[in-house]
Amino acid sequence: MANLVHKIKLVLGDKILRNKIIFTLFVLVLFRMMAAIPIPGIDTFRLEQFISGNDFFGLLNIFSGGGLSNLSIIMLGVSPYITSSIIMQLLTVMFPKLKAMYQEEGDAGRRKFSQYSRLLTVPLALMQGYAFVVLLQNQGILAKLATFDLVTNLIVIGAGSLLLMWLGELITEFGVGNGVSLIIFAGIVSVLPSSLGKLLFSFDASQLPAYIGFIAAALVVIWGVVIITEAERPIPITYAKQVRGNKVYGGVSTYLPLRVNQAGVIPIIFALSILLFPQMIVRFLVNVNNAIIQKVSALILSLLSNQLFYGAAYFFLVFVFTYFYTAITFDPDSISKNLQRSGAFIPGVRPGVSTSAYIAKTLFRLTMIGALFLGIIAVLPLIVKAFTGISAVAIGGTSLLIVVSVVIDLIKKVDAQISAREY
Repeated sequence: MANLVHKIKLVLGDKILRNKIIFTLFVLVLFRMMAAIPIPGIDTFRLEQFISGNDFFGLLNIFSGGGLSNLSIIMLGVSPYITSSIIMQLLTVMFPKLKAMYQEEGDAGRRKFSQYSRLLTVPLALMQGYAFVVLLQNQGILAKLATFDLVTNLIVIGAGSLLLMWLGELITEFGVGNGVSLIIFAGIVSVLPSSLGKLLFSFDASQLPAYIGFIAAALVVIWGVVIITEAERPIPITYAKQVRGNKVYGGVSTYLPLRVNQAGVIPIIFALSILLFPQMIVRFLVNVNNAIIQKVSALILSLLSNQLFYGAAYFFLVFVFTYFYTAITFDPDSISKNLQRSGAFIPGVRPGVSTSAYIAKTLFRLTMIGALFLGIIAVLPLIVKAFTGISAVAIGGTSLLIVVSVVIDLIKKVDAQISAREY
């Protein structure tokens, strides 16, 4: 407790860090204000019924920070930007030049890579916005729009998504923590009070064991996320001794920390984006005046609506994206080269290719544990929902996982800045 009070004093006493936190809070408040600005022509009653009776749109509503529940100008949230980031990172596997830009060209290459992701966000936001507006029109939630009104709404929705992307990047650059993750975090936290209120309002005494089990599972998830996020495997590193004149340099032993979950919460966000985007497109295509497209769309929609298939696909995507994101962000070859250049080596392992293979093998085993954990935690709420029938649980589990991971990451970044200020 004394340590916590001391850290708070350091944060409040440091002008630069205090300004960063104030800026972050200001942007998040601005985000919540935008979530309350609706587009015109909405049937509020039908919209509420539609979202409450649909898990898919309920989850999408959470990621837009409640912006979908009143069809705000930021109803798409950061979903188009996340989708474009996924597409760009998938393209690094297919195009070596993109991979070199992202991994080898330093900050300049990453800035160019990010710019491509931003440009790709524009058509994705317009596509998602159009599919969504047409879908809501077919449901009678939005009035039929003339061409001019439709184009105007699409521009507003697309601009809202791009504005949110920009605000997220401003938080990353001038605030504290990862901006996109914090926006998703703020959206989840803002919806939690109303979700809990609905859960308490529909309280059924016969479901009391299920509620107790849900609370216990939530505590286990929090504990597990903290443990897996903090767990690491240290690889011993020794620097070779060098004699220069009458002095001996090097000979120091340290370690290379490999985290069990290098990817953090990113695989969960990626997996959800991949699952949500096709559902939105397919729901739009169901109403197209083409028998073949309607049949194929209905088949895909029924498949995605199947809880068993959805859970299996969710687990698989989380598992794969954990390995994929770890492979992109952590390159054993570059680590091996850097160690060799600095005269360092792993005891018992030859420098160069052998060191790279050793690090890759160790990382593969560690990532297996992290990927399995994230996958199990992601589908656990769906399993609980299948036995209890409580739909709020399915949404709450994923939200809890993201919230805990983002809070841990935020605390670490604040601690790092406090340590830098102290030194």
